[in-house]
Amino acid sequence: MGHNSSTTRGVTRAAGGHGADYVPARMVNEFVYCARLAYLEWVDGEWDDNLDTIQGRWHHRRVDDEPSTPVPDAEAEADRQLSARSIMLSSDRLGAIAKLDLLEAEGRVATPVDYKRGRVPDALHRAHDPERVQLCLQGLLLRDNGYECTGGVLYFVESKTRVEVLFDDALIAMTEEAVRGARRMAASGQLPAPLVDSPKCPRCSLVGICLPDETRVWSGEHVDEPRRLVPSRPDALPLYVQAQGGSIGKDGDCLKVTTPDADVTKVRLLDVSSVALFGNVQITTPAMKALLAEGIPITLHNVSGWLSGVVNAGIGHRNVSVRIAQHRAASDADIGLGIARRMVEGKVLNQRTLLRRNLPDADPKRMGLLAMYARHAKSAPSIEVLMGIEGMAARLYFEAFSQLFRGAGGWAGEVFAANRRNRRPPKDEVNAVLSFLYAILVREVGTAVVRIGFDPYRGFLHQPHYGRPSLALDLMEEFRPIVADSVAIRMFNEGELTARDFVRRARAVSLQPMGRRRVLAAFERRLSQTVMHPLLSYSVSYRRVIELQARLLRAVLLEEAAVYRAFTTR
Repeated sequence: MGHNSSTTRGVTRAAGGHGADYVPARMVNEFVYCARLAYLEWVDGEWDDNLDTIQGRWHHRRVDDEPSTPVPDAEAEADRQLSARSIMLSSDRLGAIAKLDLLEAEGRVATPVDYKRGRVPDALHRAHDPERVQLCLQGLLLRDNGYECTGGVLYFVESKTRVEVLFDDALIAMTEEAVRGARRMAASGQLPAPLVDSPKCPRCSLVGICLPDETRVWSGEHVDEPRRLVPSRPDALPLYVQAQGGSIGKDGDCLKVTTPDADVTKVRLLDVSSVALFGNVQITTPAMKALLAEGIPITLHNVSGWLSGVVNAGIGHRNVSVRIAQHRAASDADIGLGIARRMVEGKVLNQRTLLRRNLPDADPKRMGLLAMYARHAKSAPSIEVLMGIEGMAARLYFEAFSQLFRGAGGWAGEVFAANRRNRRPPKDEVNAVLSFLYAILVREVGTAVVRIGFDPYRGFLHQPHYGRPSLALDLMEEFRPIVADSVAIRMFNEGELTARDFVRRARAVSLQPMGRRRVLAAFERRLSQTVMHPLLSYSVSYRRVIELQARLLRAVLLEEAAVYRAFTTR
């Protein structure tokens, strides 16, 4: 985060007075710093690392590695000096809880010491209000546990300096009001509005989840120039393992991938966003534990790429409010239909764009009909009618699809023209590639929606069906033409795929292992390409766009955005 808090992963919660949760002192710090940040961490259970939080844990490791101990009895310690670390204490009166980095006491006079990662700030009181409030709350908790406490110490690790903080009436009043405010915020169930053009945002670890400027744009508020506060491309990438008989193990901070030919590849956990296992691939328990500890999902696929299941940390995202809103919207004919309309509209417009860009002579009638279907999708009276419009647009689109294969891909266009779009099983090479690409696109979108807190099985366009990730299928619709179809066309036209990359069994065609590897590489290249976002006016990768669209849907369901807008290119 942007301030000098020594944060740790996870949120402390405990049963408080009258059955309510205690407010952790660290969350009171966050509330004073940014109420939206406090809500995301404490109520929604969101977390993400950046350099500041990693460094904070490193400087704080001595305290974090020690088990928490209850506060010593003030009467028992009345006649001797005390210095103790990792002291846990709470107060029913305040409804708050804290873990003290260090408690220094002489008799019943106690001084809390709180460690901070950075240097002493150039600020009034030589400390910022969030840190002073957090320390003061620790002092009030000590008072409620029988100690006398008139001040505390902030120890800034980088400058090796102790800053004394006096708990005067003004600071105590600020602290008690902050505790009450944090409790009111949590009880409201309403995510606070983002800060406006705040210098706190760029270094906040949750900026990619909070999306302050993006949320204001989505809500309809005028923003002159949204700041790109997250990198255009994520640093961590998926790890695909498809060598049949291969295995994944753990070696220190790395995953070790071993193939049946005894080839070994090591990948740092830090560089992995998710792991995809295709077919007969094993993973060891230590490797699985390491992935789950870092919140890295593991997806299981059959050899053809279709998603069989997802393994996530714990029981999934803690924020149940997102799933409640999702199921409520999916059960509301008007809300669910409105979202589905926008998704189909976006898909049809992107199909039209792909044809217009790539057809040597785009048929004006076909382009006009696709534009008409997109308009009709916006006003479809029911899901059934909307699916009919989507089907008619898809038929019109795939009638011209074979014309997109030229040069080295001419043979692929011929076989597609003879078979058109087909699946289960694919009857030609183009359909085999499209089916594989759609399967891994479902995986990409599915891991995004699970990571954000959705139920992947409840959609708006695709209705519930046992084992079908309906929401992932919904969100991927607008990306089918501009990601999956685009990859297939380019690979055939540039000669990356030839007949040798396929195998034919009976009337079915499937990719050979080397062919799948080439398709996965091309798919990753496409997701890493940047594109100008039409609403946010900055360039981001297609992978980041998928996440942004999922977060936009979340904002719509939580009433932070007025309407879902599909991602379309020109």
